[in-house]
Amino acid sequence: MPAETHIDRQPLDRQGVFELIRDQLADILETDPAAISESSSFSEDLNADSLALIELVEALEEELGERTVGFRIEDEDLEDLRTVRDAVDYVVAKLGAD
Repeated sequence: MPAETHIDRQPLDRQGVFELIRDQLADILETDPAAISESSSFSEDLNADSLALIELVEALEEELGERTVGFRIEDEDLEDLRTVRDAVDYVVAKLGAD
């Protein structure tokens, strides 16, 4: 049985989207999830480079693609995502979550 089967596959609300992004970022940046807030700037606060953001996009597309067929973060939208809040707002809008 795959390890992922224990993950709750219910529709994500805004808090769930934030937690998903925060946890993925913490893994990618090898930092404590508690150090990441919605107001965190990817570059200034988290020192995330473009490669880290690409890894985040890939992780989100993989995770959310299992929930929403065809979920994709467009390359041209990536430059507008400067903070964790920007990313949460973007994903929530794409998912149609509350």
